[in-house]
Amino acid sequence: MLRLRHIVPDDATFIIDSMLEKVSLFSGLNTQQLAEIERHAVFRTYPRNTIILYEGDISDSLYVILSGRVKIYLNDESGKEVTINHQSAGEYFGELSLIDDSGRSASVITVEKSAFAIVSKPAFRRVLSENPEIAIYLLEDLAQRVRDLTGNVKNLALSDVYGRLCKLLLSLAVERDGVLVVEEHLTQQEIANRIGASREMVSRILKDLVNGGYIAVDHKHTSILKHLPQRY
Repeated sequence: MLRLRHIVPDDATFIIDSMLEKVSLFSGLNTQQLAEIERHAVFRTYPRNTIILYEGDISDSLYVILSGRVKIYLNDESGKEVTINHQSAGEYFGELSLIDDSGRSASVITVEKSAFAIVSKPAFRRVLSENPEIAIYLLEDLAQRVRDLTGNVKNLALSDVYGRLCKLLLSLAVERDGVLVVEEHLTQQEIANRIGASREMVSRILKDLVNGGYIAVDHKHTSILKHLPQRY
């Protein structure tokens, strides 16, 4: 995995206004205000498997995802990893660094080639002083993320591995021709990292669900063919 801090983007020009207005944090701003944020931003493109931030890093920038996808995760010294979230274009991370001077709370890695608009804390605070309504959107987003995190903790604490796996599949599935399909390709290890389980246990459950005719798994996606059993 690469760890790169400063990469000259291969795409010299981004259409920023239309992207930033889709970001919830900036959704209430007009074109002039969005242009002001663009003026203070730095743009970077990173290849797949580039670690953008390490947990504990001291950094003071907000990252807005213009294209691509990232994984937010935690790991320990032994290499055990837990996936916190995946984010894609229109979302952002690093917002806590705009509030305090603590180290990064999680690591972030690109899972495909990704482009970002990066706004430093001084630049963001200059924009904030002129557009204080951004603070309301930031608080609303932070509140929602706390609720989501609380839900994840509840799920980990009160659900068994099978229950967590089913909830993950159902949360990712979209309906295609009357069938629920998880279009994101997930390895068994990636599923295990997301639900806080071992790869071996995930493999066993998926195999049983396939054998029971509940799901079908191929190299591209997972299809949920009928209602998953309530218990394993």
